[in-house]
Amino acid sequence: MSYFVLAAVWFVSFLSFSSFIIGSKSPCLFIHKTINNMKMTILTSLLLLIIVVSCNTTDPTPPDETKPTLTLAIDDASCTEVWLQLTTKDLTLPAELTLKQYNPSGDSLTQTFSLSTQDSLLYIDSLLPNQTYQYQVSSIQHQVSSIKQQVTTMDTTSHNFTFQSWTFGTIGSSVLYDVAIINENNIWAVGEIMIADTSINGYTVYNAVHWDGSDWELKQIPFNYNGQTFYSVIKAILAFNESDIWFGIASLIHWDGHTYQSISTQGIFPASINKMWGTSSNNFYIVGTNGQIAHYNGTNWQRIESRTTLNINDIWGDYNEKKQEWEILAVASNFGTSLEKEILQIKNSSVIKLPLSPQMWPLLTTWFISYRQYYVGGSGIYQKKLLLDLQWRNEALDITTFSTTAIRGNDINDVIAVGAFGDLLHFNGIRWKNDYAEPLLGYGTYGSVEIKNNLLIAVGDNYDQAVILFGVR
Repeated sequence: MSYFVLAAVWFVSFLSFSSFIIGSKSPCLFIHKTINNMKMTILTSLLLLIIVVSCNTTDPTPPDETKPTLTLAIDDASCTEVWLQLTTKDLTLPAELTLKQYNPSGDSLTQTFSLSTQDSLLYIDSLLPNQTYQYQVSSIQHQVSSIKQQVTTMDTTSHNFTFQSWTFGTIGSSVLYDVAIINENNIWAVGEIMIADTSINGYTVYNAVHWDGSDWELKQIPFNYNGQTFYSVIKAILAFNESDIWFGIASLIHWDGHTYQSISTQGIFPASINKMWGTSSNNFYIVGTNGQIAHYNGTNWQRIESRTTLNINDIWGDYNEKKQEWEILAVASNFGTSLEKEILQIKNSSVIKLPLSPQMWPLLTTWFISYRQYYVGGSGIYQKKLLLDLQWRNEALDITTFSTTAIRGNDINDVIAVGAFGDLLHFNGIRWKNDYAEPLLGYGTYGSVEIKNNLLIAVGDNYDQAVILFGVR
């Protein structure tokens, strides 16, 4: 029964009662007639209420919780792409839906699509960088629309770096394998540098150089074993801060800000260390030749079975906010001698071999931001948006014709790659720039690169000399 009819019934009753009061002259009669009239009024109201309710044949309105709903949320955005998470409830499937894009210029685009699952990830490309768009999904059949969602695409980063380079080594063969940027006034590069002098051997071997903001200083990082001191070739470096630095040889050297501590990994890691990655000195990994992987928890070492005998060339990890867990990838190949390759995911102290795509060639490096963009590289640079995507994109020669030895980045719109013959590439969110003139090497390779904010450092070798490229944006 409508509230309007019920109110009208009571209003009529009230008028009858009021008229009686005004017309009454005797107090006793007034009371007696009032009571009787009130009885009649209540009875009349109840009777009318029953009649109206019994005559109401309109179907009841379904409760809100059973109405179909469309919920749209922003999942991610790059410079030219947007991913939208669509969630439905009580929607009859399959359903034909309409996605409307409101452009910054004021016009809009509409696209119709068929939905067969309750949840779906919608992908939109060909957008402009640093622009704000709005999106809304609706169903004409169900007469329901989502709330408009607004997203601003990422801006591009600058390709413009100013470069300066240094070479080291005056005798024999010198090379730098890895680099770590702590800050612009504290940078380490490691490898082997031979300097001719008047010593007994006629030269002195150094295994690191350090930048203090104004100059590079040659360093000898010692490894002590059975009372003897060695200055072994250092192939990997992992720096958490200025007083917490790890150097990788066939074992490890740790710098605590005051002293170098030698740490043997014999029995746990019978290999040369190629790369290291971790979150702290209580949680880091080392990878190396012959498929070796080990993890250190600050107290104990644990060997991890990789299920491959290929050399593991690189390792990288990032935190997946969606899954609330760390993702760690490593790549393996005997580059230059075999076409075999592996992409390994380290998870719960075990290794999962990830699927490869048919067009992929041997791999040397990996870098990614979890759930946003994954890269592996070597003979070609390959990428995917999600780790669960079926295929890696790009052919071997799509981005560069040179071998790629290292990829690192600040974000998905600021990625650096280096490789053979001084090849250097920068992705700014829209395109790769690969025509830098200054960094080219006549006969050598940049083997490693780091980028931090607007500073990049690449290291390698050229004509038997170690080389450092310093780029400032």
